[in-house]
Amino acid sequence: MPALVVVGAQWGDEGKGKTTDILGTSVDYVVKPNGGNNAGHTVVVGGEKYELKLLPAGILTPTVTPVIGNGVVVNLEALFDEIEMLESRGADTSKLRISANAHLVAPYHQVIDKVTERFLGKRAIGTTGRGIGPTYSDKAGRIGIRVQDIFDESILRQKVEGALRQKNELLVKVYNRRSVEVEEIVEYFLEYADRLAPMVADTSLLLNNALDEGKVVVMEGGQATMLDVDHGTYPFVTSSNPTAGGAVVGSGIGPTRINRVIGIVKAYTTRVGSGPFPTELFDDMGVYLQTQGGEFGVNTGRPRRCGWYDAVIARYASRVNGFTDYVLTKLDVLSGLDRIPVCVAYDVDGVRHDEMPVSQSDFHHAKPIFEHFDGWKEDITGARTFEDLPENAQKYVLALEQMSGCRISVIGVGPDREQSIVRHELLD
Repeated sequence: MPALVVVGAQWGDEGKGKTTDILGTSVDYVVKPNGGNNAGHTVVVGGEKYELKLLPAGILTPTVTPVIGNGVVVNLEALFDEIEMLESRGADTSKLRISANAHLVAPYHQVIDKVTERFLGKRAIGTTGRGIGPTYSDKAGRIGIRVQDIFDESILRQKVEGALRQKNELLVKVYNRRSVEVEEIVEYFLEYADRLAPMVADTSLLLNNALDEGKVVVMEGGQATMLDVDHGTYPFVTSSNPTAGGAVVGSGIGPTRINRVIGIVKAYTTRVGSGPFPTELFDDMGVYLQTQGGEFGVNTGRPRRCGWYDAVIARYASRVNGFTDYVLTKLDVLSGLDRIPVCVAYDVDGVRHDEMPVSQSDFHHAKPIFEHFDGWKEDITGARTFEDLPENAQKYVLALEQMSGCRISVIGVGPDREQSIVRHELLD
């Protein structure tokens, strides 16, 4: 049976949560393989809006077992706040399983994240301040705290002492902040141990056994391709690999078990935080897309930068991830426009680039080369088949499909679970 990966194809906020939620009615396990509570999803079910930050979107489907994989960094306070929020609204979170190998965000990680951003000044990355980057740094530096560590107080204390020996030097001598006490951190983690224990599992074994039993597993990547620490617009990226390859590493499922890789792409483009964005709009049209699309961050409330669809990025994402299908979201936001530009290539100092420039410097200076398409005036939120769409909307979708290097299998025409047009089944 299939294992599927769902990946954002732009800079995030493409609608991965809705896609996972749609798939969730047909699957058995939904896995979050990377990121932390810096990667939010908005899911609308039956007119009810749910803003998920750390939990997989599949948690809203009663038949699904939601899993937080080993590649995630977990803020325990945020985790239990989110669980309590969902349970207060009638959701069942009892099936949640968390990898014993996932790393934990400590309070000092959040402090370091915030003071580092201030210290960088004009060179700030634009992080959420949630401590995600510093936690991944500790993971790579082999001084991180993992979920399993909080169940052995002696090991926990040793690891916290080792981490703080370095962190306190940095906080006190570089950033002029107070030192952090070992006992303060140990007590913080131990407070959650009893509540967390029933959720912890060898999730790699759990998921591989599920596949052996014929179950369907979906891996729901956080952030997106252009925020990948290797393949994104470095250094304006996240600290993990939110591409298809990262989903394999972050879940413990081998690459030969993946059947489909589904890219999620908006009918236009948005970005949160700093970094280059070739099609960004600085005029009233940018405000229009922001307002019509509700483009404000789930976690931070920050307004998203908005621009036109970028086919160069779509082709790049398709290649890097090996997409088998695209899900095109928020097509309804473009209704009412007379003309819709699409970036088909870049101009870099007079040279045309049909593919992503090799250097970050060239990408930073890239100017979009646009092709324009006729818009449509009709309300498309009630469309349920491709033929229900206005002719110009159909032409727009087919043009994007031809430019983007992958078939468009599903089209989103509204925020609700049911507001989707299926051209090709994602599970077959």
